[in-house]
Amino acid sequence: MAVSTAASVRGVSLHRPPALTGLADLLDQSVRERPAATALVVTADRVRLTYRALDTLVDDAARRLARAGLRRGDTVALVCADTVEFVVGLLGTARAGLVAAPVDPGWAAGQLADRIEGLGARAVLASADLDVPGAWTLGVDVPRTAVELEPGDLCERRRGPGPHPDDSLVLFTVGTSDRAKMVPLTRANVTAAVRGICGTYELGPGDATVAVMPFFHSHGLLATLLSSLASGGCVLLPDGGRFSAATFWDDVRAVAATWFTAVPAVHELLLERAELDYPGPGAAPLKFVRSAGAPLNTATQRALERTFGAPLLTAYGMTESTHQVTSEPLPQHGFLKHASAGRPTGVELRIADADGRPCPTGTEGEVWVRGPAVARGYLADPAATARSFLDGWLRTGDLGRLDEDGYLFLSGRIRNLIHRGGRRISPEYVEDILAGCPGVLEAAVYGLPDAELGQRVGAAVVVREGEYLGSEQVLHYCRGRLAMPGVPDRVEIVGALPHTAQGGLDRQAIRAMFA
Repeated sequence: MAVSTAASVRGVSLHRPPALTGLADLLDQSVRERPAATALVVTADRVRLTYRALDTLVDDAARRLARAGLRRGDTVALVCADTVEFVVGLLGTARAGLVAAPVDPGWAAGQLADRIEGLGARAVLASADLDVPGAWTLGVDVPRTAVELEPGDLCERRRGPGPHPDDSLVLFTVGTSDRAKMVPLTRANVTAAVRGICGTYELGPGDATVAVMPFFHSHGLLATLLSSLASGGCVLLPDGGRFSAATFWDDVRAVAATWFTAVPAVHELLLERAELDYPGPGAAPLKFVRSAGAPLNTATQRALERTFGAPLLTAYGMTESTHQVTSEPLPQHGFLKHASAGRPTGVELRIADADGRPCPTGTEGEVWVRGPAVARGYLADPAATARSFLDGWLRTGDLGRLDEDGYLFLSGRIRNLIHRGGRRISPEYVEDILAGCPGVLEAAVYGLPDAELGQRVGAAVVVREGEYLGSEQVLHYCRGRLAMPGVPDRVEIVGALPHTAQGGLDRQAIRAMFA
């Protein structure tokens, strides 16, 4: 159902997205127009770093990298939490004409080495608190705005894929680390994505946010960091560079945050802790809250809006599209349609049948995306590129439909479908039903091998603290709300579920644990 989120006014936006051509000049407009404005709030002392000061740090890092023997277009791996070192390393790398490849600092040593080798990185930048063999230690003294760059050994190129001359970034996909692919993003991809996000939410110099999602994935990097800096806004980096629910609302108040973005698991956690932590709607001038990275239960969306006193806008995207593909609009520019992923933002979207032909409005099919933010393919993986990229279109692997207003409604991942006796069952849909069961905190649905039907439906359910809920009660709830093929054949009550670094369910680990 379409829900008007404010007045019936649907005016034309007067917002102008920022002028930029990529990462190298991301700060230029703000440095010219508002050099004394706060760009970052960093460290436990919440030191404010102006655009002028940040620009000086970035310039210093770029000069040091340029003198280190790196050639224009070389790839530099960046291993760092969400700290000022990450921001300076990323933008300094870009300004030196190098390709930045953020890497999850939480990977095990062997995985980290494999990812760096796969990138063909000529150098590795790591913050001083991390022990990364052969890395160049990057330290930033904020009060003196000084950069320390202690060179390690340059890596020898072995099986690196070779960057394109226009490449700006290489990001790893969100899946489990064993399945992660490398996605090259050009300056044009980054520019289109940042301008699209800024335009969708009308971000500007008056906006501030708190970094929740990690910068080594597209959600935190594009939506939080780059879009905020490009639009002249302010980003608070939590102490230690990692999100903490215990300090989140203090951080929000410290910068008078006007918005923030997170995955549903984080929103659920904030909602769960709201009675203890939430300081009330007067604590910060939140204009909206954004959710992306996984489906958000409709009941949770409504509860978040009631609790935080701001519209919750659902967005959909992926690394291969330089993050955002669709989003619900701001209240003054459209309707909120709960359970939808919103409308296309700067891309062309098609719902295609099995033969790639466009589906009629309302018909379910695979979501295909085309536009200036869509990557050209994967690095060093021509087979995966051939499967997912076709004549400029990105085949997302997601099932969905478009309604008469152009809003996208997602059904789930094609590869996650459970095939039960000739019926296709979306685990995401069943999880959405389970999430509405009183007492359920989170649920994961998976296929159980079955000799007769092919697969049956299994579910692992996490119960809220202090609630007493058994498998039979969950099944009773499902039977009243699901057609029989979708009702789980087995429900297990568990203490926790595994998640990816981005916050979504780790389905590979779930299948290994329960199926």
